[in-house]
Amino acid sequence: MADAEPGLVALRQPELPGRRLLALVRDTRLAGLCLVLALLLLWEATARFGIIESANWPPFSAVIVALVRGIASGELLTITGATLWRVLRGYAIGAGLGIAIGFAIALWRPVRLTVEPTIEILRTIPATAVIPPLIFIFGLGDPLKLFIIAFAVLFPVTLNTISGVAQIEQVHLQVARTFGLSRFRTFHRVIFPATLPFIMAGLRTSLGLALIVVVVAEMIAGGGGIGAHLLEMQFALRISEMYAGILLLAIVAYLLNQGFVAWESRVIHWARTREAAWSEN
Repeated sequence: MADAEPGLVALRQPELPGRRLLALVRDTRLAGLCLVLALLLLWEATARFGIIESANWPPFSAVIVALVRGIASGELLTITGATLWRVLRGYAIGAGLGIAIGFAIALWRPVRLTVEPTIEILRTIPATAVIPPLIFIFGLGDPLKLFIIAFAVLFPVTLNTISGVAQIEQVHLQVARTFGLSRFRTFHRVIFPATLPFIMAGLRTSLGLALIVVVVAEMIAGGGGIGAHLLEMQFALRISEMYAGILLLAIVAYLLNQGFVAWESRVIHWARTREAAWSEN
């Protein structure tokens, strides 16, 4: 017992403040925040002290001033709102078609044999690559941009839906047959809930893709929006305003993703609870 006393005393020693701070940084999002702040400070320093001598590399503080000025005037909010309205409509079209086509392919063999080869071919084509030829079909207006967004969203949602149906345990379907559930009730009570986590994963991936392709489409086809605004600022050599638009776009993308994660946690909270229980076991 006498030999064990020093060990017990060592275990009872208070944790050092520096080690506690290091653990806090390591185990929370504080480390990521510190990295972002460090990069922004590096940006400011390289521009402010002439480490990078270029008229196209303004200080970050100048970008913030341009961002605040653009938001206060309402210009950036109007431009970003136009882009988000396009994203919302195209995303809804692509997601709806993707879920419907995914279930049709996964549940009906004739549809799978007919449609799946086309899906496999088209999904390898980058959505932005089809913008130039589609200009001849849809023109430069919103129909072109909505089609491109839906095209980008369609395939991740479709493939995740198919994968979700394929992962359903056969015992669940057998139990549904044993209880005499109709096809509709089996779909409603068994297939759709089991597939929903996969669908949500596809929807979350597609949200970022939708924002990317609409910005590229606005750059190529014009018609307003944040993409066209970035090009206009570049050509006008208003570099701070250009970076302000990019910064606002990054903020909007982050908020959209965080909002989707919060919504996802509410929709499939039961799946998260089950995953936590499995991890504990």
